[in-house]
Amino acid sequence: MRLALAYPVLIENGYRDDPIPRNDTALMKLVVLVSGGMDSVVALYEGATAHDVVCGLSFDYGSKHNHREIPFAAHHCEQLGIPHETIALDFMNRHFDSALLQSGSAIPDGHYEEAHMKQTVVPFRNGIMLSIAAGFAESRGANGLGIAAHSGDHAIYPDCRETFMQAMGEAIQLGTYAEMQLWRPFIEVRKEVIAARGHALGVDFKQTWSCYKGGDLHCGTCGTCVERKEAFARAQLTDPTSYQPL
Repeated sequence: MRLALAYPVLIENGYRDDPIPRNDTALMKLVVLVSGGMDSVVALYEGATAHDVVCGLSFDYGSKHNHREIPFAAHHCEQLGIPHETIALDFMNRHFDSALLQSGSAIPDGHYEEAHMKQTVVPFRNGIMLSIAAGFAESRGANGLGIAAHSGDHAIYPDCRETFMQAMGEAIQLGTYAEMQLWRPFIEVRKEVIAARGHALGVDFKQTWSCYKGGDLHCGTCGTCVERKEAFARAQLTDPTSYQPL
């Protein structure tokens, strides 16, 4: 599905009409990785403005918050009239070492970019998911694969950095008959810009999930909750999230 929408971009002293930097120009048939978090949901809407999104793809890999976020991924795909699929990767929970997984230790509190938040990194998660998604996308007749990695991820996630994405994008292009392009519209911007873009696109952020702890409400203290709060504050937007009382 493709939407015809216009939107501003947040800059330091306000908004401008220039688009977020893109690494593509031609219309693509696109599969978008959508977890149900605010970044990937905005990427889904962003993709629908510029491309033909043929599917939103989620992965259930055994994280503590998969059960909270994936229903939101399905919800937004339904809102846009886009098919949604979930692929189970339960081996990651069984064999990988990460506090993010159900088999791991407790989720730490603190700022997202603090060194101890590396406990939440799932080793090579994006590499695994992009590899599987590339095969899925080509099987669906797509020639583009979208992921919402952004510059704020770079501090602790090596598989979110542009050097990795460039290498992975080249591998995906070389390894598919469709010469599939890796679409990463937010790789040069921070989360507050994504929040501003989503707001302009009409994304209902209340229907997204960030908290790594996966409780009934966002905890408000884990790294992703802190980053979520900061993004809305820096974008000068009202945070619609329900957090646990302190």
